[in-house]
Amino acid sequence: MTPRATPGLDPAWSRTVRSPDAEGVPRTWHVLDNLAQLQERGEQVVGTVVCVHGNPTWSYLWRRVLAQAPPGWRVVAPDHLGMGWSERLTDPRGLGQRIADLDALTTTLGVSGPVVLLAHDWGGPIGLGWALRQRTDLAGVVLTNTAVHQPSDAAFPAAIRVAHSSAMLDLVCRRTPAFVRAATATCRPALPAPVRDAFAAPYATAGRRQAVADFVADIPFRSGHPSAPVLDDIAGRLSSELADVPTLLVWGPRDPVFSQRYLEDLLRRLPHADVHRYQDASHLVLEDRPEGVDLIWSWIEGSVGAAGLSGDPIILPFGAEASRDEAPGSGVKQPDSAPGVPIRVDTTHPDDTSIAELTDHGRTITFGALAERVAAVAAALHARGVREGDRVAVLVPPGIDLTTLVYAVWRLGGVIVVADAGLGLRRLGGALRGAGPDHVVGIGKALLLARGTRVPGQRIRFDTADADTLALEGAALPPAPEPAADAEADGAILFTSGATGPPKGVIYTRGRLEAQVALLRDTFDLVPGDRLVAAFAPFALYGPALGLGSAVPDMDVTAPHTLTAAALAEAVAAVRASVVFASPAALRNVVATADDLTRRQAHALQRPRLVLSAGAPVPVALLHRVRALLPHAATHTPYGMTEALPVATIDPTTGDPTDTTDTDPATGEPDGPGGVCVGIPVDRVEVRIAPLDAEGRAGDGLTDEVGVTGEIVVRGPHTKARYDRLWGTQQASERPAGWHRTGDVGELDDRGRLWVQGRLVHVVSTPDGPVTPYAVEHRIERLDGVSAAAVVGVGPRGTQQVVAVVVPEERIASGLRRLGGTPLAGADLAARVRETAGVPVAAVLLRDWLPVDVRHASKVDRGALAVWATRLLHDRPAARALARRSGQAPATKSR
Repeated sequence: MTPRATPGLDPAWSRTVRSPDAEGVPRTWHVLDNLAQLQERGEQVVGTVVCVHGNPTWSYLWRRVLAQAPPGWRVVAPDHLGMGWSERLTDPRGLGQRIADLDALTTTLGVSGPVVLLAHDWGGPIGLGWALRQRTDLAGVVLTNTAVHQPSDAAFPAAIRVAHSSAMLDLVCRRTPAFVRAATATCRPALPAPVRDAFAAPYATAGRRQAVADFVADIPFRSGHPSAPVLDDIAGRLSSELADVPTLLVWGPRDPVFSQRYLEDLLRRLPHADVHRYQDASHLVLEDRPEGVDLIWSWIEGSVGAAGLSGDPIILPFGAEASRDEAPGSGVKQPDSAPGVPIRVDTTHPDDTSIAELTDHGRTITFGALAERVAAVAAALHARGVREGDRVAVLVPPGIDLTTLVYAVWRLGGVIVVADAGLGLRRLGGALRGAGPDHVVGIGKALLLARGTRVPGQRIRFDTADADTLALEGAALPPAPEPAADAEADGAILFTSGATGPPKGVIYTRGRLEAQVALLRDTFDLVPGDRLVAAFAPFALYGPALGLGSAVPDMDVTAPHTLTAAALAEAVAAVRASVVFASPAALRNVVATADDLTRRQAHALQRPRLVLSAGAPVPVALLHRVRALLPHAATHTPYGMTEALPVATIDPTTGDPTDTTDTDPATGEPDGPGGVCVGIPVDRVEVRIAPLDAEGRAGDGLTDEVGVTGEIVVRGPHTKARYDRLWGTQQASERPAGWHRTGDVGELDDRGRLWVQGRLVHVVSTPDGPVTPYAVEHRIERLDGVSAAAVVGVGPRGTQQVVAVVVPEERIASGLRRLGGTPLAGADLAARVRETAGVPVAAVLLRDWLPVDVRHASKVDRGALAVWATRLLHDRPAARALARRSGQAPATKSR
């Protein structure tokens, strides 16, 4: 029996094969195989991918792998005996037999090297057992959501325990299709009904589901199980026998069966493996995220391509392994990096205040005492098992304890994992879980969060009292070993804000961290004797390395807008601060609460010479108000991102720092092509532009030509080493090698200044070409009565229409004229918006507020606005009313 018409499956791939099983008995197998198509096209086989499904799926799982196979690549996807459309058996088969079955079948099919294993679920152990027999021909391994070992600290998944129990096994797995249907029920978004039915089609009767039950029964829950020795043998041999085999793990973290613990176990056995996690994917990761198939093929061709196996140079996608000294196509040699700043506590002035907390504790500590505390805590952490290279999640509020902990981990050669509480609890837990820390050190509430969100790792409590206890404990211990500094060793995992998707882990090596500290020092002339108010927590951590005293203001670090003018003034006064670093949201509240300052506090704000603000575009009008409060401070807005900061800088209140007259007399802003001027690239950082095509996509080539709009691409000694467990994202971001694609769009002007004009994902792809949002929004925001504006695209790429979303200065919730549910701007405002926008505007919509990111509370979520506008303008009554009553044409024609 073979599959009937099945969505996505080419009948030409389907064939039955007679082949002996493990005992030499001839059996009938169903196989998907594209060899005949390769031969028809006259293509020589350059390699074979053997796809091994798990339980209760079948070879249909690999249909996209066959459909997207590059020229010359053969794909063989068999159904196990008793599964799919292969022959049904009377007796169950164990793991060892399944491995031997596959070996016999691939011999019959003439599979020869180079071969790549692609396996999922229980197909992982079967496929790996087979791969260990193919070491001569094995070129690579790709695994999706599987396991070879039960971690000692993990309970067996509840769903499998229930199905495995003698009371339920026959009912759930054989007599009813409950287990079969459960496999596709985890998919998000839900699979179309015909696809769900296709997965279940081979298992329509109890008789055809017998092997489903047998597979579950073959899971070795106990050491005496017949398959346990076979599985243990496979697990034990991976580290030694596959250490030099390229390996990729593609994972769905929301899998209720193969959870994060199993990924961590595989990585301990295959530490060289590349990893790509699809944060929102579940058990059938390639169903939830079909783009994973293209990622797998890119990895196979780049990492284990036939050319590489023959000894010829491998051409990796996007030049992933090219020299960092000279990037292909750049024409520019990477400049030599200046020495970095060691990430350890500077004790040049041991009696000076290092950190002052303005919170309830009100503690201070000197540089000398901090260095002693760091050494003691490092000794205590080492005694509790923290070792060089371990990932340590630090969940402690900014201040003395956090700084102590971070420098103690660095002293041990560990990797700090720092996730901003401003991400929100759900995203924070997901980010930490994805990083797979070996240890979680934090305050009590944070440890409860880690437990509730299933973050792995040993728990170490670090409330203030516990930190004191650790310090005392460590002081009585021998000093912890301090590994030799290795610039290429990982030093930190930080997380992006998640403004355009799930937060991404960004890995910095120790050398890149040291280079970043040096760039910050040199760019802003930070010298010992400077004092810093750190209302932007990450950079407070660099104060001790630079010999800068730091003050932590009285504010909620998870909510930047809670910083008041009074709290800022008290922090400045506490350390006689010369520098302030705060997010735009924090500065907005500072100027909003300035009337509450006492005379003493207002006087304290006369001291700072520099205010730094980053994380989102900072309005020039806001900076002018900041300068009115801090009259002796320059106001720099360093441009950068989690992956690279700083990239460029400028004081927008004076325009180009090399030409203070270069401003627009009408606005007081830097004069230029539009958008946000972020200044001239800082020393040792290069900026190029990847030009946009007609549909708003960034190409591969780079240019420094003036006036070309495109994606901003940067490189320097302090850019990220890589994204964590996001192999595909890293490859896409590093084009050419050594450069980082920022995801921002902009252009360079004739003075060498960089102008940021929006995010690449927010470019509106119109029939007349791409429209970047910032310049259009800024023009609209200059209109009387307009508080804020955002520009989004509605419609398919290449035919999108520009929609302006406007926030009036007065609230509109009451008395808003609504047409068919659409918040429609009045004719006068709509006309003024169209007149000033500079691009055709299809509709003008009103809101009381614009959604912003959780972390900085400053980045407008244009993606959410686009979804909102699309829903409104595709609503038929609203679209008709829009066209009839105001002359505003709907963005797309309703159907």
